[in-house]
Amino acid sequence: MKAKNLAVLGLQWGDEGKGKIVNFLSDRADAACRYQGGHNAGHTLIVEGKKLVLHLLPSSICHQNASSLIGKGVVISCEALFAEIEEIEPIANGILDRLKISPACTLIQPYHILLDQLKEKSNSFTTIGTTLRGIGPAYEDKVSRKAIRIIDTLSETKLNSKLEETLSFYNFLFKEYFGEKELDFNEVKDKNLEYGNKLSPLLADVSNEIFTMNKKNKRVLFEGAQGALLDVDQGTYPFVTASNCSPAGIASGAGCGPLDVGYILGVVKAYVTRVGEGPMPTEIEGSLGEEIAKKGGEVGATTGRPRRCGWFDAVSVKRIIQSNSVSALCLTKIDVLDGLENIKICTGYDEDESKKAFAECMELEDVNPSYIEIEGWPEPTAGINNYDDFPQKAKNFVEKIAEVCGVPVDIISTGPDDASTILINQEI
Repeated sequence: MKAKNLAVLGLQWGDEGKGKIVNFLSDRADAACRYQGGHNAGHTLIVEGKKLVLHLLPSSICHQNASSLIGKGVVISCEALFAEIEEIEPIANGILDRLKISPACTLIQPYHILLDQLKEKSNSFTTIGTTLRGIGPAYEDKVSRKAIRIIDTLSETKLNSKLEETLSFYNFLFKEYFGEKELDFNEVKDKNLEYGNKLSPLLADVSNEIFTMNKKNKRVLFEGAQGALLDVDQGTYPFVTASNCSPAGIASGAGCGPLDVGYILGVVKAYVTRVGEGPMPTEIEGSLGEEIAKKGGEVGATTGRPRRCGWFDAVSVKRIIQSNSVSALCLTKIDVLDGLENIKICTGYDEDESKKAFAECMELEDVNPSYIEIEGWPEPTAGINNYDDFPQKAKNFVEKIAEVCGVPVDIISTGPDDASTILINQEI
């Protein structure tokens, strides 16, 4: 029996291949819902041989039979959203008929972007390595209850009241602290009203949409951005994103009940990558790391920044599985490891008993990973879609991942297109 609703969660530092998997599973769902993040995420899909990079639209957008929902936990750049719709529309006809957006979504404003950029280049702030798109400052406004939400842009009177207070705060900060020029109130207001008018036909009570689907026994697929190690509460703080990208964020970000998700699929690469600053204990230095990055095309889909590569870190993955009730794993990019003589899996940190497992507030800069080695396979795995055709040594690697992580591997991705997928558990 197939699980009712399901969630697709990245278990590493993002870029695990969630977009492809959501697109693959959307054929089995009635809707997909983005529940957090902004256009700092980049989900790469291959649809009818064409490469698509989605930043805000759910990865189900190309499926005619599935609704695409954007929940209130997402922060939206209207400029980025409408540019993405325009780019994708020729490939995914009828986007606007399938797309539904919560009016409670926070809107990213010009002052969020400017503040993000000023903080990252200032010597007075810790450099986090953000995408400079205003995501963090937008979430800061949401938490401090001064955010401009979509619903506010539908009334000029309401917008004037909220924007005047908020922009006066930011303009004081720009002028007095950073020595920058103030933003013009009327320009910001008029742009918000313009976008509110364009967004109005797309608005829906996403929470109620999900509730209605549940009553009709329809299936919703929940899609997060980034990865659990970038979760503001569960990740490697302070080098994290500004939202809860773990399943903990689904209930609040999508507006559903915490028991509405019956199956949680954790997506992991056969190795690990990271964009931006922050510790990565299993990082591979030198030519081998560069070789894996080149073969895996490890460049950020949103930023174009190179990704650092490391061996599979089972310690951190096990912690995320434990704290997020992960049902099973999807292992991606195993084909990138084809031809390696030996492959490492990190199963512990240090000999110190206190550092053997991933713990809250652990200083990952100070740990020394311990590894087991798996014999590599010379045969190519790229494009294989039947587990029986897999090289035995590659199977050994998959089975070892399942063993050390404590949950089964239900899906294996052997390439960027849907055809290059092995569905081991047919009940998903």
